[in-house]
Amino acid sequence: MATHFDPGTEDPALQAFLTQRHLATLTTLRPDGTPHVVPVGFTYEPARRLARVITFAPSRKARNVVAAPGGPASLCQLDGARWVTIEGAAFVRDDPEAVAEAVRRYAARYRPPKARSDRVVIELEVHRILGSLGAGV
Repeated sequence: MATHFDPGTEDPALQAFLTQRHLATLTTLRPDGTPHVVPVGFTYEPARRLARVITFAPSRKARNVVAAPGGPASLCQLDGARWVTIEGAAFVRDDPEAVAEAVRRYAARYRPPKARSDRVVIELEVHRILGSLGAGV
């Protein structure tokens, strides 16, 4: 059964799952309204209710968000029967401090990314988290 989590929660099971090395899918909307779904690495900061995805400016996902700043987006991470969907309003940030913080967090969860001069970060201001973290589903 799915559980709604408070986006600011420090729930230990949720935080453990969101810091393990798993990929997720990011869904953004193309300008024509159709979903664009791609695999990504991401990080989540519960205190700020903020999810981050590093990418490069010309990517389709970044262009989708730039075309509709504050529009809906979601991340979905799963591992067997455990899953979490994070929903929120998406924004692209290109300021060096925001990008550096996103890269630092990504490197801690996954590995240091290759250097890019066109790096940006997609930030999701999280409104909702839904998931199932139990083993007996």
